[in-house]
Parts: sequence; structure tokens; C-alpha cells
Amino acid sequence: MGNQRDSNGGGQQLQREAGTVSLFAPAYGNLGSNIYFALGLVAAYALGLTPLAFVVAGTLFVLTVLTYTEGATMFPEAGGASNFARHAFNEFASFFGGWALSLDYVITIAISVFFAPHYLGVFWAPLRHNPWDIVAGIAIIAILCMLNILGIRLASAVNVFMALADLAIQVLLVVLGVVLLFNLDVFVSNIEWSALPTWDNVIYGFTLAMVAYAGIETIFNMAEEASEPGRVIPRAAGSLVVALLVVYLGITVISMEAMPIYQDASGSYTTDLAGEYAGDPVLGIVDNLPIGFLVEPLRIVVGLLAATILIIAANAGIIGISRMQYSLANNRQVPQVLGRLSSRTLMPVVAIVVFGALAALVVIPGNGTLLADMYAFGVLLAFTVAHLSIIALRWRRPDLERPFKMPLALRMGECEVPILAVLGVLGTLFAWVMILIYHTEARWVGTAWMLLGIVGYVVYRWRQGLSLTEAAEEVEAAPARGEVPEAEYADVLVPVTGSRISEEMIATTAKLVTDTQRGEKPIIHALDVVEVPQNLPPQDINLKEAMPEKYQEAQEALEEARQIGEEYGVEVDGYTTAARNAGRAIVEEAQRLGVEVVMMGVPRKRGLRNRIFGSDVDYVLKNCPCKVHITLEEPES
Repeated sequence: MGNQRDSNGGGQQLQREAGTVSLFAPAYGNLGSNIYFALGLVAAYALGLTPLAFVVAGTLFVLTVLTYTEGATMFPEAGGASNFARHAFNEFASFFGGWALSLDYVITIAISVFFAPHYLGVFWAPLRHNPWDIVAGIAIIAILCMLNILGIRLASAVNVFMALADLAIQVLLVVLGVVLLFNLDVFVSNIEWSALPTWDNVIYGFTLAMVAYAGIETIFNMAEEASEPGRVIPRAAGSLVVALLVVYLGITVISMEAMPIYQDASGSYTTDLAGEYAGDPVLGIVDNLPIGFLVEPLRIVVGLLAATILIIAANAGIIGISRMQYSLANNRQVPQVLGRLSSRTLMPVVAIVVFGALAALVVIPGNGTLLADMYAFGVLLAFTVAHLSIIALRWRRPDLERPFKMPLALRMGECEVPILAVLGVLGTLFAWVMILIYHTEARWVGTAWMLLGIVGYVVYRWRQGLSLTEAAEEVEAAPARGEVPEAEYADVLVPVTGSRISEEMIATTAKLVTDTQRGEKPIIHALDVVEVPQNLPPQDINLKEAMPEKYQEAQEALEEARQIGEEYGVEVDGYTTAARNAGRAIVEEAQRLGVEVVMMGVPRKRGLRNRIFGSDVDYVLKNCPCKVHITLEEPES
């Protein structure tokens, strides 16, 4: 018969489908890009206390990462705060969190493309100023939206490489700064009493510093792609926290050494971070390094890399808003038109156009501080929802399995109150209230955004005859992973692909089960896994509408399997499931059904480790809790 391997997954280590680096790199690329604009914005208000502002904001960031890690390991699905709120509260709370995140995504796009041209100013100086930064930013949005509508996306390997290159350059700047620039006298003079900012400006600077830590949704939106969320996610999140805090502290301290506080002609204290280099503060560090002729090449490298990272972050914002609107529409929280997918590219075109246009609109004023204010408004609101959700889940659902559980909890009867989450919600809520007090434009624009969304939600649900708090059934439910006929005893699972070897495996399995001496009626479970692209959440997708061609191919393959079963007098239970990775879906179904064996057919023409299912064959062999039988297809003569 070919190769056979028994896999008793009992004490076996799972193969990483998305490992630590795969989760860490995109997240660092997204968050690490924030320093390229946040540094100048914060320094304009916090002055010599800029490093302290980043440290305080970083403390809230650590608490928030702990909250997100606990939530994502419980529910390894895309959605972040919106997903947590759905499980902890209800549909309205889920929408509230999702709508706040939608604001974040819009501003991510806008603020990233607004500052990217400033770094491209190393090639053409007018890009560092209005109106060319605005024109270039809007052009970048238009190009990115068009690429996404056409279905053209960056390879994940490119994102990983750029993120790691970004981290390397930032570390290099910190090292060069410490060695060549650090001076204790300068450091002390920056925080002299007379040079300190007012209390109002300190608070303002602290709230702006929160935008440097926006984007943690990235790592947790990929939770569903981690083969062992309870181990991989905490490790990646911990690495992200350490890297960001160390790099941000180093860059903020070195930037104040390179561009120290001084008194201008009016007698006010300021820094070049808030003036000449307000739009490209990291280039200010490079320009002040005493490295002679190497300054210009380093300027070009930093400028090009910073612009690229910012553009990638903007593109991540477009993908994020498209996924969020698809999810909200699928849960009937926003009009279905926003989640309607192109049959060719599987992208929600209307959502991309609408929210891309909104991002372009907020770029037009050319006000980086306004963008940061709105960014902080949405970020802190989403963080607050996440903290409250985890607190509620500890109280309402204490028996939930928690692969990662943040430390320090106050036990009250059978329930717990997570102290760190409580501190987190107090901190983020305080910072959000400070935004309402000190950031006038953000107060009105952000509040208007949330009220508009809430009114729209209420009207839409009312017109649809739906409850504001209870989950609505999907318009046409997609085949889901758990919706298969239950059997008292599941004998064999056969993954099918419509290929010759797949049909042969159904026939072979039918012969095996008809020869068995068991008393129960044998059933073959034929599974066709449709792999879902990165831009769509597999748990919400309606395959028939979103991927009609793939869905039709799957139905034809399953119908063929049923006909083969009929020839042998065996019932074939065929069904389709959507998943990010076929191997993981096969293992999960084998575990759920309790099958004795998984029968897989593999073409001989491709090497054992990359066949019909690619690396998924290897994944199933390593992780399946039952026997796995591999049959090698003989090449056609």
C-alpha cells in the first residue's frame, strides 16, 4: 500500500503553522512604524520628558498585551477587542469595539501615508512639506486601494523581511547614538526644572505617545493561524513587548541627545524634533550623527526603509478595515454591501473604496497632530473594551479554558478579578478621558464617529428586525467546521481534492470498511478543505458567495466521493470546511470525530514533504491523534 505511519499525538509537540517569528515580524513592522511619526509629535509637547512619556505609555501597552494574549489564546480568531466583547457581552458591545477599531484602521492608513512622503524627501525635498506630502499621501492611498481591489498583495516573506530590516536599522541607530552621541550633561540639561513642559503639555504628550503602541491587533488577528496559540502567542507577544520597549526607549533618549532642548527667540523651550524634523524625526537622529560621509548613505537607507514600512503599515490598515467590515457585515452589524466580495479577487471592494476615501479625506487638512489625536481616541477606546471584556469573562465564564492566564487575580468566591486588567482599564480609560479634555478636534470627530456608527447600527438592526444585543443568523450560513452529521462511531476520515488519487482513496477505504467485522454501519467522512486567503476570516466566510468556484469544485469532488461509496454500499458523509490551513483542519476534524485512521492520497511526482496539501501532509503526520495512512499515487504511464 505505500507508506503508513502511526501518530499518537499524546505527548507530541505540535508543528508550528505560524510560529513565533511569523507572528512577531508583521506585528513589529506595524507597531515599529509608529516611531517614525510619533517621536516628533510627542516631543513637541513633552520636550525633555519625551522618554518618560513613552515609558508610561509603554506600561499601559504591557498591560494591554497581557489582556489581548489571554483573550486571543481563549478565542484564537481575528477581531481583537470586537471578538472579545462578543464572547463577554453581546453583539452591541462587539459592534462598539469593532467600530472603534474601524476608526483605528482608517487613521492607520491616513497617518502612515501622510508621513511616508516626509521620509521620501531624501530624494525630493518638497515632499517634506505641504502640499506635496498631502498629494503624495492621497496618491499612495489610491494606489494601495487599487492594488487590493485587483487582489495584488505583498508576499508574507516580504513583510517579514522588511520588519526585521526595520528592527535592525532601529537597533543600529540606538547603538550608534549611545556610542557617538550620549552625553550625561546634555541628558540632565534636557530635564532641568526651567526647561520642563507644563503639566497640561505632559499629559498631552503622554496621550500622543499611546499612538506609538497602536496596532497590536496585528499579532492577535493572526492567532487563528497559530497551531498552538497557548504557547506561540505569548512567546511572540512577549518578544514584541521587549523589542518595542527597548528600541523605543533607546530611540527617544538618543533623539533628545541629538536634538536637545533649547530656548528659541521668543524664550520658549523647544527642540528640532518639533521643528525642522517634526515630520521625519528619525532622519534628524541620522543627520546629527558624527559619522562624516556616511551620513548621506544612511539617510537614504533610513528614509527609504521608513517610507516603505509606513506604506506597508498603511496597506495593513486597508486589509484590516476590509476584514473588519466583512466580519461586521457577516454578523449583520453593518449593511451587507460593505462586506460584499468581488467574485474574482475575494476582496470587499465597496468597503475598500468607502474607507479608503475616508482616509484620504482626513489626510487633506495636512495636520499630523490631528491624525494622532484621532488615532489615540480609537486606540484607547478599543483597549478599554478589551480590558473590560477579559474582566467580564473571568467573572461570567470562569470555567473557560485559558491557555494563557495573566498573573495576579483577586478571588471572590468562585470567580476572579484580574488585577492587571483592572489596572489596564483604569489606565486606558484615564488616558481616553484626557483626550476628551485636551484634544478638542479628536473629542468632536471621534465622538461623532462613534455616535454615527451607533445610530447606524441601531437603525440597520431595527430595519432588519434584529435584536440589538443577540447574535443574528447569517443570511446564508456557510458550511461550518462543526456542522456535520453526528455518528455514534466515526470510522475513517478521507480528505478529498477531486484528484485521481483522492478518488482512489475513497474506493480503497470503501473496500476496507466493508470488510470490517464491526456491528455498526460504517461511515466514511469525506472532507474537502477550502483554504481561505489571508484577507478573509475563515470562521465567518460564506464559501458559496465568497469563493463560488472553489465551493463548486468542492461539491463536485464530494459528489464523486458519494457515488464511489454507493458502488460499494458504503455511506459517504461529505462536507466542506473553510480553513486557513488544510492540515490543521484535517487534524481538528480527526480529533473531533474520534476516527481511527485518516486515509490520505499523495502524488508521487512531488517529494514526500510537499504534495497535494503542501506541508500539510507533514503536519497531519506529526499531529494527528490517530493512525495516518499515506498512499503514494503511481504516475500515469
